[in-house]
Amino acid sequence: MVLLLCFAVILVIGVLVSNVADRTILSTSALFLIAGIVLGSGGFGVLPVDPADPLVAQLAELALFAVLFTDGMKAGWRDLRRAWRLPGRALLFGLPLTLVFTAVAAHYLVGLDWPTALLVGAILSPTDPVFASALVGNEKVPGRLRHLLNVESGVNDGLALPFVIILLAVASQRASHPAEVATELVVGLAIGIGIPWLVIRLEGLRIFGASHHYEPLSAVAIGLLVLALGKVTHGNLFLAAFAAGITVATVGPRQRSAFEQFGELVAELLKLAALLVFGALITISIHRDIGVAGWVFAVIALVLPRPLALAISFLGSRLSVKEQVAASWFGPKGFASVVYALVVLSAGIPTSQKVFDLVAATVVLSILLHSSTDVVVARWFDEAPQAALWRDEDAMDHLPSSRDGTA
Repeated sequence: MVLLLCFAVILVIGVLVSNVADRTILSTSALFLIAGIVLGSGGFGVLPVDPADPLVAQLAELALFAVLFTDGMKAGWRDLRRAWRLPGRALLFGLPLTLVFTAVAAHYLVGLDWPTALLVGAILSPTDPVFASALVGNEKVPGRLRHLLNVESGVNDGLALPFVIILLAVASQRASHPAEVATELVVGLAIGIGIPWLVIRLEGLRIFGASHHYEPLSAVAIGLLVLALGKVTHGNLFLAAFAAGITVATVGPRQRSAFEQFGELVAELLKLAALLVFGALITISIHRDIGVAGWVFAVIALVLPRPLALAISFLGSRLSVKEQVAASWFGPKGFASVVYALVVLSAGIPTSQKVFDLVAATVVLSILLHSSTDVVVARWFDEAPQAALWRDEDAMDHLPSSRDGTA
């Protein structure tokens, strides 16, 4: 009840200040995270949250499912094919390289074993430009750069997911049962593709059809059915969610359009609740638990892995040096990293608290650094129209962002 009260009060405050937040370095997401830190056991103790509380695992599960479902719905196969070139380099080369470089830092700086270090790398590899909205939404910034960051952030949560699943299985010693892990992934993928395809095909028959009033609930019903079947069959819920979103976007553009506003609001509420709980779990002891090496890692994780990875990924591309520097710096760690950390914490592996603390330190630093430098970097670019920079074939058709900049 205390959690509900705190969430309701902060949500009212967030709504009231959201217009102001859009014009500043702050964001509603940052408000909930900071409120959790202040109200949690690391602050005034008004909102004590136990990592072992089933609520933490359930909230993380629902929030991640909802966000992956809505992210997947913005990434139909046709969209992905059109948005291939620059975003494709960042996603297919930059993301794995960022994961590996981050893992190397976690292994040698913090002393984590390789499976756990790679897990930390996977958790911290997705980006979230909500904390860099002044850059992503600034029309003075070259269109292809904004397009690149939008597409990348809309898809990399889901692309990082298999790495997190497999590495978490290894860290929890479930890798000794690879058939079990593989079965969960296959079942989740089958449910995520099969259920939306079947429902949308049925809806297209003459005897069926959603009324205008119920049309926004079509994709919601699909999502709930995928979630329920995933639970019953022990399929991987998160892979099912992302696959279901992509399938709806591919075979049901009408359902995708009807769902967009309503679905994103539901996902946003779950996201903000997860951020509040995440902040409440950050304690004063984090300074002692991760030590100097942990904070050094947090800084290194923000300034080295992504720039190195994208420098390699963009070799031979036509991005200017200024654009590459901006793209390299603006890889803010946001909601995906938060909720993956909550999933790991609730999984109860031996190093779960260490992983959570390292991710928490990195996310907090990222919010402070990225949200306070986006306006500065945006001013780098000339105020003149950037039409010449938008001529690349890969930038002509762009994928809608999974981040609206208002969160």
